[in-house]
Amino acid sequence: MARPLEGRVALVAGATRGAGRGIAAMLGEAGATVWCTGRSVRGALASGPDRPETIEETAEMVTARGGRGIAVRTDHTVEADVVALIDRIRRASGRLDILVDDVWGGDALIEWGRPFWETTPENARILLERAVFSHLLTSRHALPLLLEAERGLLVEITDGDSFGYRGNVLYDLVKMAVIRLAFDLSRELRGTRVTALAVTPGFLRSEAMLDHFGVEESNWRDAIEKVPDYVASETPFFVGRAVAALAADPDVGAKAGRVWSSWVLSREYGFTDIDGARPDWGAYFEQKYGASPVADEAAYASWLNGPMELAFPDGMPDLNAPP
Repeated sequence: MARPLEGRVALVAGATRGAGRGIAAMLGEAGATVWCTGRSVRGALASGPDRPETIEETAEMVTARGGRGIAVRTDHTVEADVVALIDRIRRASGRLDILVDDVWGGDALIEWGRPFWETTPENARILLERAVFSHLLTSRHALPLLLEAERGLLVEITDGDSFGYRGNVLYDLVKMAVIRLAFDLSRELRGTRVTALAVTPGFLRSEAMLDHFGVEESNWRDAIEKVPDYVASETPFFVGRAVAALAADPDVGAKAGRVWSSWVLSREYGFTDIDGARPDWGAYFEQKYGASPVADEAAYASWLNGPMELAFPDGMPDLNAPP
């Protein structure tokens, strides 16, 4: 089996479960060494007994699929933890080629079904710290090492590629924020060998969603009767193969600053889900609910063609600098 990422080193921040676990495993399948981080370890489950997954299990999956998995407990909201992690990667691996920011930690904080003015303010602060600040902090300390790579890739994992409302103010805010973070980083990384972009899965058959619908991966189709849209769902390994395909693409720089979906990347690169299927959440959604504009198209076109780029081709001047 071809291993296009042999010799490459990846960090998947938030690899405990869901998309992060799937991405780590598929980077391993492609031959990478994958540092798997998160807060849940054996004997100390950060999300409590209801969510038994650990980063050690993820690292073992990476190794079982042909890569090398390394688990390191890291709280990505704590700067000392992040600095220690990056120092350890530098000492042990000597390089970092791929950074995947997938830290979330917000399942218990989203008050679905309640209007924003009735929600708990403290939840907003914690969610922004866990799901946005953690990404900023991790990118800040990982980028110096990533910039040393021959071809570096920074991936922000989000949910959805459109401007459509995601059903909750905080959830939508966070998922749009990391798309914008990828765009902003791509502008600052122009002229370097690092590409920043965002990636979204479709309707994910994560461990939590399978539990929510009362099914397992082996009989997931039993949930379709209750949730018809589940027919177009995908495993976390599908978006994992999407990220692996991006990392292996020598022309990935052409995709900088944009949000890419697992289904669009599957059409381009030809990979399938782990069960051999090729789910296409985008085509399914458009046929059933109508098309939505991709979240970054207007902003991207505006930046490229707008007056700000023409007036300041090298970026905004420092307004605090002395005349």
